[in-house]
Amino acid sequence: MSSRPAVVDFWFDPVCPYSWTASRWLHEVERRISLDLRFHVMSLYLLNEHRTDVAPGYRANIEATRGPSRVMAAVGARCGDEVLPAFYAAFGAELFDRWRYHTPMELRHAIEIALLLTELPPDLALAFDDPEADVELRRSHDAGVAPVGGDAGTPTTHIDGVAFFGPVLNSIPRGEDAVRVFEGARLLAGYPEFFELKRTRQRPPVFT
Repeated sequence: MSSRPAVVDFWFDPVCPYSWTASRWLHEVERRISLDLRFHVMSLYLLNEHRTDVAPGYRANIEATRGPSRVMAAVGARCGDEVLPAFYAAFGAELFDRWRYHTPMELRHAIEIALLLTELPPDLALAFDDPEADVELRRSHDAGVAPVGGDAGTPTTHIDGVAFFGPVLNSIPRGEDAVRVFEGARLLAGYPEFFELKRTRQRPPVFT
């Protein structure tokens, strides 16, 4: 592996459980090896906007829960993407104690708590229902998704400039396991002819 710090750009939808597990994994890695780690927001709603094979129930859910990604985009635009890791951590800590679908009311409450804990302007919560926030959200989303192509999903991770959908982690690797998983991902990203590994998920995610 290279001795230089890896440059990792991580795109997440804040309501996606697999974005949460991958983000906690990257923080585990960051505590043990040198990373240039940057967070950016994407959107499950925008990701599926023009797809014709989306189940009606799933589409209804991502439309009802699109508010947090709007707020994250507004936070990044006004305060800088460098505040996103702390804001996202505070938001996710309110939600990802166990696997469940979240209601819009729960999501609004988590946004308000996260803004309070991170001392960010409380009026940023207004972006939750503001379609104008989609302009900045789409800009960030497209920057993360375009290099992956049509198979993009959440999360999307760029390692040393190479973009992939994933990793999809059913639980959070800890300690040296976190580093080993990262080194494997970086090794695969460094081989220009590698494109895909995949298998079917068989159980819900675990957040502990």
